Amino acid sequence: MAEIKLAAQVRTEFGKGAARRARRAHQVPAVVYGHGAEPVHITLPGHELLLALRTANVLIGLEIDGKDALVIPKAVQRNPLKGDIEHVDLLTVKRGEKVNVEIAVQVEGDLAPGGNLLEYVQNTLLVEAEATHIPESVTVSVQGLDAGASILAKDIPLPKGSVLAGDEDAIVLQVVAAQAEEPAAEGAEGEGEEG
Repeated sequence: MAEIKLAAQVRTEFGKGAARRARRAHQVPAVVYGHGAEPVHITLPGHELLLALRTANVLIGLEIDGKDALVIPKAVQRNPLKGDIEHVDLLTVKRGEKVNVEIAVQVEGDLAPGGNLLEYVQNTLLVEAEATHIPESVTVSVQGLDAGASILAKDIPLPKGSVLAGDEDAIVLQVVAAQAEEPAAEGAEGEGEEG
């Protein structure tokens, strides 16, 4: 995974008013924490951050007051109406360090004929991976699966260097039978009206 570089500015003002002023200036308030250090409150360039966060579990290289920090996003708060990023929590990581992250589950292949439906019980999988080698997703084959089949977390092949961090017996995907619509009963309406 490529590292994206962003320039950060240390925040000295706090509260709603300060956050609104930062957003009007196309900056996003953020906090960097981890490794027992005091949290550092910063602002990041809004557009560059938005582009960086398009990649799940992106590795971000920050320059804060002349010091370099390597971080991954832990929580992103968005405006529910506009979708704009309002605040980001960033976790400091070190090269070679293992972190727990959620990665997307993608499927390939076709289910067995019969109109069955694939249900995502979980659309992400919790894995432990090296901070600088976090996989973007895992791919699962559902080729030929029939109604009643399920795929457990432990059944999903993980990329090299990643291990399952969540419940290995958790159901991730399951195939459910399509429910046929009941035919409308002919003549059911108005039968007692004659007479």
